Amino acid sequence: SRRVSRVEEAQSFSQKRCLTWFREYTTPDDPDTLGPEGMEKFCEDIGVEPENVVMLVLAYKMQARQMGFFTKEEWLKGLGEMQCDSIQKLQYRLDYLRCLLNDQNAFKAIYRYAYDFARLLLGKHWPLYSQFSQFLDQSKYKVINKDQWCNILEFSRTIYNDLSNYDVDGAWPVMLDEFVEWLKAARAKSDIS
Repeated sequence: SRRVSRVEEAQSFSQKRCLTWFREYTTPDDPDTLGPEGMEKFCEDIGVEPENVVMLVLAYKMQARQMGFFTKEEWLKGLGEMQCDSIQKLQYRLDYLRCLLNDQNAFKAIYRYAYDFARLLLGKHWPLYSQFSQFLDQSKYKVINKDQWCNILEFSRTIYNDLSNYDVDGAWPVMLDEFVEWLKAARAKSDIS
């Protein structure tokens, strides 16, 4: 008879053990989603601050669609690929996750994931996002700096969708002045046709 030793069992990945671990962070009313409270406990258990960049890398590995949340599928896929079904196994892999930031290709993919996440956040909350995205595609702006990025958020929160409260003499970056001109021209063109 073939017996598996405890050591081999501890080293091999178990989807069942991984799912049981996941359930430690979910609530009975939503057992398939690990939310912010569960995330806090999860971070505490693995010994990582929630804002630590390694959490972004982990979210990338799980291909999480929402920051601060892991679905059961994302958890099983991401941790399954890394063969982690316990706190100890994931803690052992944290250095590997950090090292991904030093790998050019992995860093590029993680960076793009973080950017797509940020765009997704903005797109969900700003009705003019698709027009702004079109404007950027047609503009000379190939890179947006941090100051512009923060101003875009402020613009999205304060300026009405009809642009009626936009002050041309306001302290907005030139890029946003150009976006307003572009959008007004596009709207005028569509009113004519």
